[in-house]
Amino acid sequence: MTETQSKRERLLDRANRLPLSPGVYIMKDRTGKIIYIGKSKVLKQRVSSYFQEGARHNLKTQRMTETAETFDYILCDNEIEALTLENRLIKLHQPKFNIKLKDSKTYPYIRITDRAAFPQISVVRGRKADDARYFGPYSGSGPAYAILHTIQKTFGIPSCRKEFPRDIGKERPCLYYQLGQCYGICTGKVTSEEYKALFGDIISLLRGGYTDVRSSLTEKMSYASDNLMFEAAALYRDRIAALEKLWQRQKVVGSPETEQDAVALYTDDLCSCLTVFYIRSGSVTDSEHFIFPAEQLTDGESIVSFLCDLYTKREYIPKEILINLKLEDEYADMLTEFISQKAGYRVKLRRPERGEARALCELVYENAKEYASQYQTDTERDSKVLIRLAQILALEVVPQRIEAYDISNIGAEHTTAGMVTAVDARFRKSDYRIFNIRGAARDDYAAMREAVSRRLEHSEPPFPDLILVDGGRGHVAAVRSLLAEKGVTIPVFGMVKDEYHKTRALSDEHGDISIAREQSVFQFIYKLQEEVHRFTVSRMSAAKSRTLKHTSLEDIAGIGPAKAKRLLRHFGSIARIREADTVRLCEVGGITQANAEAIRNYFSGMDKE
Repeated sequence: MTETQSKRERLLDRANRLPLSPGVYIMKDRTGKIIYIGKSKVLKQRVSSYFQEGARHNLKTQRMTETAETFDYILCDNEIEALTLENRLIKLHQPKFNIKLKDSKTYPYIRITDRAAFPQISVVRGRKADDARYFGPYSGSGPAYAILHTIQKTFGIPSCRKEFPRDIGKERPCLYYQLGQCYGICTGKVTSEEYKALFGDIISLLRGGYTDVRSSLTEKMSYASDNLMFEAAALYRDRIAALEKLWQRQKVVGSPETEQDAVALYTDDLCSCLTVFYIRSGSVTDSEHFIFPAEQLTDGESIVSFLCDLYTKREYIPKEILINLKLEDEYADMLTEFISQKAGYRVKLRRPERGEARALCELVYENAKEYASQYQTDTERDSKVLIRLAQILALEVVPQRIEAYDISNIGAEHTTAGMVTAVDARFRKSDYRIFNIRGAARDDYAAMREAVSRRLEHSEPPFPDLILVDGGRGHVAAVRSLLAEKGVTIPVFGMVKDEYHKTRALSDEHGDISIAREQSVFQFIYKLQEEVHRFTVSRMSAAKSRTLKHTSLEDIAGIGPAKAKRLLRHFGSIARIREADTVRLCEVGGITQANAEAIRNYFSGMDKE
């Protein structure tokens, strides 16, 4: 009996002793690392199916079962509880063979504070447990801001940073009000009730109610026209036109009453792509594409987990979801039950066989296929770039993970080191890091050593296969000596710039290595060098700006760093602090009457000068 057969029989024997209960199973490799997490309505049947002799699995599942050495399990009261637990564990452990679930804090939402006297609308990343309403998530910041700007233009919502009612009547109305593009809350002519009523239409629109909002605006336009309120009628007319322009940009796929999501999955041996079209009032208002690399399982169980996590984050769920993949009854029922509980009403999951709905699913499928094809093309191109880079630098392995470092400073203070990360030749912003240098501020070599040293103190994210530093031989020598002292073996090279501050070559301690004739490698290094420079300078400038604000306030008698920070947090800028009277200044926690008078005297003195 081979070792593989012995392991399979051992795991099958243990699986056959599992209870016929819902739960979560956790596959581990020989080192004890979690490689896959799944759930089932009946643990015994699901787990034993992996190890049955002669069982037919696709290539991805076969790789997982061959890697698995043992498994653990957790019993649950029902399949919905198992599904919820599975999602939490996948996010916690990020197993190799599981589809990676996206954290909700990375998604953009539109946030409305509709319980305030004067509601505000904005685009934010992630949801908070507050009294605001959140709409989305959206596939990216572009679609979210496009909708926000259209709403501002359509409904005349202020785009300035004023807070109401605090700033009502303090300044003259801006040009947008004169042009009829702003409701003019700052004039004091708009009541809280009128403004809240306006947000009723906005909320309806964000829920997909384009037809209802258009009817509401048309009714108001007719009323204004009938009562000879021609300016108001023209304003409503322009808002309807802006609203129609937004909707015309969307692809129309159904009648104005159509409210659906359409989901399709394309998969092959190289990757899989799940695409979702969000259809509101008959138009595709947004779409998302999710790529899953070759090793991640995309069977029915995994897709159900992913979709449940996706809909957990959504504010609005339509009553029908079209799905272009075949799910076992167990998983289809689980998905329907979970989404219905989240929505608060019954959601129908349908796999259409004919008609317009079938054509729509095929359209979504073709989009998924095209997106997967583009991903494979890009991956192949990026792999060639990394292979060629490894050849040029005579590296032992192809550098899948690369970290680039840059130093930036203003004078003797605010020396900052930035680190950007590229994984498989693509930027991974979640792994970017910034280091505020504590040591010798004017010594670039020492600053670079300090940044890399502090980076090596943490094993997460994983150590890179290659370190690139913005600089020449001196910077490379400084970092290489540090790595030798710590007993860490990572190749280090410098990114050398020409007199025009553009990428010229790579370098080691012995000299330059030209990449001018290697166009793909040159472009990759150029982008890497520009990105680390942009990231470092932006963070350093922000730190400098904060310090300048704090420093000017700290020049005032009785105002230290803590009070300066509270003032800036409350008012938002030096200009608003300067405009505030003593009563408003005293509203800030810790600011006494004496402090407020000192602040007023300080800025009054500056005005006289």
